[in-house]
Amino acid sequence: MTIIAEHAVVLLPEGKIQKQSLTLGKRRFRAIRSMLDPRAWLHLFRILNYYNHTHVTPRRALRTQGSSTISPTASFANAGNIRLGHGAHIGANCSLWAGQIRGTITAGDNLLLGPNVTITAANYDFHAGTPVTKQPMTEHPVNIGHDVWIGANATVLPGVDIGDGAIIGAGAVVTRDIDAGSVVAGSPARPIGRRQVVVGPAIKA
Repeated sequence: MTIIAEHAVVLLPEGKIQKQSLTLGKRRFRAIRSMLDPRAWLHLFRILNYYNHTHVTPRRALRTQGSSTISPTASFANAGNIRLGHGAHIGANCSLWAGQIRGTITAGDNLLLGPNVTITAANYDFHAGTPVTKQPMTEHPVNIGHDVWIGANATVLPGVDIGDGAIIGAGAVVTRDIDAGSVVAGSPARPIGRRQVVVGPAIKA
């Protein structure tokens, strides 16, 4: 018998391994040891500090018009340069990263973001001879119209305008402007259909 990572492991024919569950006593001992480990508390403090810096504090600087529903796991950068219209729904783990100066993110009424959407208005240069992390950032505003739905895991890059009523498919990478009422998908995002556009600001709930 071999002990690996505190689990009893039984070697079977042809090199297969059958994992054995820990006993209740061993699980309790492991929990107590974790509670007494100062490194665990330090890591918890670091997570709390990160969450406050990227989630809690920016929410106070975020500019919204009317009520919005924003997941507690959504993160923001330079939130003072982000403006959301009425009735925005921001899904879990979304990232809205505005630039420090010119890279604003502006959205109309009834924006709907699925989980894990990234919208960024800033990017790094990549000229030869210097590591990317040492190069200056470029900023271009992102403008999103009314009644826009951006699906899960989609990415919107700097300098993009998305028209009213557009739908961005899940996993799409938006690198150029999207016309009003367009349904796009893919990487880079390309039109795959159309939908009816609500004229003017979307109806408020």
